[in-house]
Amino acid sequence: MQSEYAEQFQRDMGCTEAEWLGWLPAAMGDCPWTQVAASVAASIGTGHLRLNWQVMPPRVIALMRMPVLRVNFQFEGLSADARYTFMKRFDLYMQRGGG
Repeated sequence: MQSEYAEQFQRDMGCTEAEWLGWLPAAMGDCPWTQVAASVAASIGTGHLRLNWQVMPPRVIALMRMPVLRVNFQFEGLSADARYTFMKRFDLYMQRGGG
């Protein structure tokens, strides 16, 4: 987990779009949000978050193929503390177990 989050940043997620959409409601918590195509608009307190994603070619390492979903985060009107609080929960719900 990061100690702070910029107003705009991008991540490559190791999941399919279907998996992402399955995890998204829990990760968003009580924030009201709407989805249109590959985009989400959410209200967080008095601020907003826009998520846009794009399916990328899979990452290939030897015989392993990992799906890649490029996600852009754009916060507006949220303090650094509010962004951190939201992302702490979001990251927890998007986290997958590892070996």
